[in-house]
Amino acid sequence: MVKTKHILALVAVSSLLSACYVVPIDQYPPRGNGNYHNNNGGVAIVPVPAVRPVYTARLYPANDEASRLGRISGTISNPERGHGEFSFAVGGEAFSGEATRDPGATKGVANASGNRGGYTRCDYVMTRAEMGSGTCVFSNGARFDMHITQ
Repeated sequence: MVKTKHILALVAVSSLLSACYVVPIDQYPPRGNGNYHNNNGGVAIVPVPAVRPVYTARLYPANDEASRLGRISGTISNPERGHGEFSFAVGGEAFSGEATRDPGATKGVANASGNRGGYTRCDYVMTRAEMGSGTCVFSNGARFDMHITQ
């Protein structure tokens, strides 16, 4: 009888213990140097988006009409996949438009229109990834030499 009680007690205890299973809290492998607690400061780690390059476009007068307007400085921003935003201001008129070139090509075209009805077309060649040059012709006949740098 005593033996039966011991056997029943052992069966009961083993069946209760067999239901226990250890579940790890952090199931993912550690990052970096293997230290699980590498962020003790409570600082959130936020990924930073890639910075898109902004090119500076400087236009220098190349004829008498352009010399009346003077030197112009503008930007070509977000030049992704051969397409960027081209903008500048001259003589109280704000111009905005696009600069495009085929992927892998060195030659491109930039067009912009002004808020007072003016417009321009620029043809340019990128001699390096961060440098180029070209010419711009405005609707009033002004012609400029354009230099592009990053």
